[in-house]
Amino acid sequence: MKHTAVGVALGLGIAIGAAGATFARGAADEVMGSRAVDWKDMTARPTKVGEVRQVFEHRTATLDELELHVTTLQPGQTPHPPHKHPDEEVLIVREGTVETFLGDRTQVVGPGSVIFQAANQLHTIRNVGTVPATYHVIKWNSPGMKPRK
Repeated sequence: MKHTAVGVALGLGIAIGAAGATFARGAADEVMGSRAVDWKDMTARPTKVGEVRQVFEHRTATLDELELHVTTLQPGQTPHPPHKHPDEEVLIVREGTVETFLGDRTQVVGPGSVIFQAANQLHTIRNVGTVPATYHVIKWNSPGMKPRK
């Protein structure tokens, strides 16, 4: 009986300590759980080339960061010049026609197309159509890639 009480007290102490450590890290370090985000609940923020809807940008159980945003580009526009970074991205074209620059080549794709932008390779995208182009961007940082704040 005495061992049971000690075990319960030890277990409770560990749980309280873990909860305190989680509270101390704050919301910025919380792991994102499962979720659904309705399109009508995503706020469109105007940019100089169109608009962007930030869906989420959080740590997950397996990634230092998982980010999803939806960009709309006006005809002829690009969000940025060719650049590269250590994280990888997947773009899914929802509407319109875009030209993607992938390091050593360009390719024109339309609705339903998927673009993979590999780590440390130059890339960009441009709306080559006559109507706004909208695409979803999924970007992630594997453990150890993102510097701790």
